[in-house]
Amino acid sequence: MDLQKAFELNRETWNTKTSIHYESDFYDKHAFAKAKNSLNSYEINALGDVTGKKMLHLQCHFGQDSLSWANKGAQVTAVDISDKAIELGKKLSEDLKLPVDFACCNVLDTSQHVKDLFDIVFTSYGTIGWLPDLKPWAKMIAERLKPGGIFYIVEFHPIIWMYDYNEEKPSLKYHYAQNEAIYDEYPGTYAAPDSKMVSKEYGWNHSLSEVIQSLIDAGLTIELFAEHDGSPYDVFPDMELREDGLYYLNNQLFPTLFEIKARK
Repeated sequence: MDLQKAFELNRETWNTKTSIHYESDFYDKHAFAKAKNSLNSYEINALGDVTGKKMLHLQCHFGQDSLSWANKGAQVTAVDISDKAIELGKKLSEDLKLPVDFACCNVLDTSQHVKDLFDIVFTSYGTIGWLPDLKPWAKMIAERLKPGGIFYIVEFHPIIWMYDYNEEKPSLKYHYAQNEAIYDEYPGTYAAPDSKMVSKEYGWNHSLSEVIQSLIDAGLTIELFAEHDGSPYDVFPDMELREDGLYYLNNQLFPTLFEIKARK
């Protein structure tokens, strides 16, 4: 397939999503402006004190997490394919007086746009599914890390993406590690399901073995791998909020998240 055409369609969809997401309750811009934090327990616990650390945030959307890490003392560079999201991120950085360097590019082309080396490369929640092949992704991560640097990802579990959520009752439809692109077209967006936009997007399913092996092949050493039932986000059907502040699937039979921490 024409990957550039797929990437361009995704970019246009995310450009449309940006303004809708910014105004949504999901992203709660007023609460964020006050607290200057959108990070969850998983990533905070994994990375700890980031004061003075150089961090590269991959696929940052309009940068709430990027700005949150900057508020915690990190020196952050953030990239995203959506030019509208990057424009908004720059504006928020200025308005909130939280310095972040934003760059607009396909994440696979990061090394062509960002030349610095980093103590931490970070990415989270709904990122790798936009990429057809994780080998160049992992290679880029290794290129951007300092020796001894840390890569951290927390991401939705690949079993989640085996389901078609456009049906009234989600059904198993896609292979756990499907090589072919999945084209999806549906009303609304996860942050504003009742919005009038139509999301049109190409995605790819990646198995845990593909994620882990791509990082190993790029020269990284896995220090942490974990799977979790609880999600910080209520973005899948029939989830319930529990006392720990996380959402769980009803009749849960598989994890909703995984996390990996690796060192160069």
